[in-house]
Amino acid sequence: ASVFCVSLDPKTNTLAVTGGEDDKAFVWRVSDGELLFECSGHKDSVTCAGFSHDSVFVATGDMSGLIKVWRVDAKEEVWSFEVGDLEVMDEGPPQAHVLLAGTADGNSWMWKIPSGDCKTFQGPACPATCGRILPDGKRAVVGYEDGTMRIWDLKQGTSLHVLKVQPSTQHHHASTCPEGVGLILGEEGDLSATGDPLPLSFSTLWSPFPQVVCVFKMESTAPKAPTGEGEEAESNSVESLGFCNVMPLAAVGYLDGTLAIYDLSTQSLRHKCQHESGIVQLLWEENSAVVYTCSLDGAVRLWDARSGKMISEYRGHSAEILDFAVNKDASIVVTTSGDHQAKVFCVQRPDR
Repeated sequence: ASVFCVSLDPKTNTLAVTGGEDDKAFVWRVSDGELLFECSGHKDSVTCAGFSHDSVFVATGDMSGLIKVWRVDAKEEVWSFEVGDLEVMDEGPPQAHVLLAGTADGNSWMWKIPSGDCKTFQGPACPATCGRILPDGKRAVVGYEDGTMRIWDLKQGTSLHVLKVQPSTQHHHASTCPEGVGLILGEEGDLSATGDPLPLSFSTLWSPFPQVVCVFKMESTAPKAPTGEGEEAESNSVESLGFCNVMPLAAVGYLDGTLAIYDLSTQSLRHKCQHESGIVQLLWEENSAVVYTCSLDGAVRLWDARSGKMISEYRGHSAEILDFAVNKDASIVVTTSGDHQAKVFCVQRPDR
């Protein structure tokens, strides 16, 4: 069974949780792979899994909308809830044990853990496809398939702002910068139908009036033509994105294999780094301008965002990498793949 997701415990980075197509999640030790406990009882593929900020709890969510929370030290389930088809899950800010989930019916849910106290945020009648609780712990930003973004007051349960960034696009990825004053939304569309490059919007989240500051557009490349009857031309889309912690840079990974490094201060494209196949996920190293990418060719690559050059490449999977995580000191990468395996790569180098 494919392994869809992975997360490391934030406190020590010694534990990993992985979820997969077998309707199960596992919590295991990174150093030797020893299984600590199985998160069982799910009804569908486990596509979301993550630890609380203090590593006390681990949350797992499956495609059917069944969410479970487990206490790590006791290795036991402490809470569960069933929503509609699950699209996104966020484990919340460092101030509290809070869980946010977005569903296919457009609703977003927030619970206090383990009490289960619940609030619902009703969005438009389309999937809530990405979302984050902001670092202040008082607001959440949720992106929807109709191209809108809503900022929610978590205490009042009200929508503070609605932004329509681009018509006829779908938000599928969101990332907030460390200070919580900026947001990037990734959009999906059809290159062959519009003839236009896909935009990436950068919004400020300062109160009281968040606004779109700029829209980044990739240079158009000719879409691949359909090869047979009934086939559609391939389109490009934003697959992953994120902010650099130490420089005013943002990275965006595209389905066509392009890693774009954008300079936020000049609002310009700084580098284009090409992969052999589509990018699935990217992560910034916590304390440097190094970007990690995983892709459909089963490789993990490290890129220097300042120069745009590849630093190193790691292989070992026989299928696409579906998710990965990097520990705080950038010494290991944990990957999950369609080859039914999770792997731990040592990426530590003497000069880093």
